[in-house]
Amino acid sequence: MFNKKTVADLDVKGKKVFVRVDFNVPTKDGIVGDDTRIRAALPTIQYLVGHGAAVILASHLGRPKGGPEAKYSLKPVADHLAGLLGTVVHFASDCIGPVAEAAAKALKPGEVLVLENTRFHAEEEANDQGMAKSLASLADLYVNDAFGTAHRAHASTEGVARYLPAAAGFLLEKEIRYLGQTMEAPRRPFVAILGGAKISDKIGVIKNLLGKADQVLIGGGMANTFLKAQGYDLADSLVDGDSLELARELLNTGKGKLFLPVDVVIADKFEDGAARKTLPAGNIPAGWRVLDIGPETILAFGKIIQAAGTVVWNGPMGVFEFPNFAKGTYEVARQVAASSAVSVIGGGDSVAAIQESGLADKITHISTGGGASLEMLEGLTLPGVAALLDK
Repeated sequence: MFNKKTVADLDVKGKKVFVRVDFNVPTKDGIVGDDTRIRAALPTIQYLVGHGAAVILASHLGRPKGGPEAKYSLKPVADHLAGLLGTVVHFASDCIGPVAEAAAKALKPGEVLVLENTRFHAEEEANDQGMAKSLASLADLYVNDAFGTAHRAHASTEGVARYLPAAAGFLLEKEIRYLGQTMEAPRRPFVAILGGAKISDKIGVIKNLLGKADQVLIGGGMANTFLKAQGYDLADSLVDGDSLELARELLNTGKGKLFLPVDVVIADKFEDGAARKTLPAGNIPAGWRVLDIGPETILAFGKIIQAAGTVVWNGPMGVFEFPNFAKGTYEVARQVAASSAVSVIGGGDSVAAIQESGLADKITHISTGGGASLEMLEGLTLPGVAALLDK
């Protein structure tokens, strides 16, 4: 299933190891908010330190505009990591050039260095080979443990692997194993739950899942487009107008497999305090919009989830940001957590719902990568994984 070399296959003693991590975490006023992604990288970092490697960590943070921006500095992340590791973590104020080279050169076995944000250089996202070579020159070996960016061919994810022996970190391996296993040999019945705003964002995923899953449950804004494609009037609801023809095709292909809401919660405004009503899914009164799935749908989806052998979930069931329209998402989270299925959750809002419900420990695997997990569900090859050495 996973045929790439991992960090455990490398002789790292006394070597400098360049590790691409995903430290793209929320920071404010120099404080890290949610450190889930940092903690997820600890097994690889601790393994390397314990086996006598000098560890050089690189990541992006946010979307700087091709140059340094103080609010996107990785310095607060380096400080937070030092607390988690209980050791000194060195920091270099650049990821390439003299500052990075001097810091990497001075690094001793068992020490950790965090480089400044790779996206402070426009060459990172362009997968510029000059930048990739500069990053590679800092180390003897390359380990990719950043599943969240494995779907991007950037200088620090795909480029570096051309110049150094490259292997997967433990987190990357775990993500690929879980998502790969789920898609290739799931315990049946295999149930996929998809939400979010638009069909167009998940066309490939829906098509691929209709070929592999036993049931596909659709909620969120994308369900509106399917309902509209069946001829219903959705009034002011979000509808992906360009995807109506495609929705009709998918309804046809997915007959007997594709399940839509049977009732919905509607609002007279797009705000949390709006007036609310629950109606059968179908024609919506003028001036109203669908913002969540209704109680009958929660029950119907729940029955399917309870009988599942494997559940994959990506995307919220309604406008999850508004507490009054988050019930569908939270109830689905509870049902997935209560089922005996192998459960894999990816995508920011679904993960947030599970974390906020306090149910994370009841889920088999929570993915750290939204875009990357979607591309795996679509059956695509991730450039950051393809670039690694085969076993």
